[in-house]
Amino acid sequence: MSTDTKNVHLFGAYLIRALLLASGILAAGIAATILFAPDAFYTGYGIDVGSNVNLANELKAPAGLLLIAGLLMLIGVFRAGFIVPSLATATVIYLTYGASRLLSMTLDGAPDSALVTAAMLEIAVGTACLFALTAVRRAVASAS
Repeated sequence: MSTDTKNVHLFGAYLIRALLLASGILAAGIAATILFAPDAFYTGYGIDVGSNVNLANELKAPAGLLLIAGLLMLIGVFRAGFIVPSLATATVIYLTYGASRLLSMTLDGAPDSALVTAAMLEIAVGTACLFALTAVRRAVASAS
């Protein structure tokens, strides 16, 4: 995948890797906190997991997927051949979370302000990853 490496370098490999590093650390960090300290994480959003085993189970299930997605994003930081799948993963994860929160706000009303902030951050990160993914794919295609 040397073509990918050359073209990504032309676009700005450091910027893309910084974006993947930030998005991967954020996703993996959130997932790990949900998996191992859900009370500490959700208290900041006004959600009391407490001794509700069913709620904890329901919240931890998607956290495993988020952890794996975050690790895949991080692989793209160190392996040029993984930049496109890493950016695609980050784009899908962050834009899906953000869009789902917006849908929930439309259907259910406004949540805690921290969750509104989370939605805006997710949309911003997802949009940045989408632009980077588009640029990298164009650069690779034009070199072919």
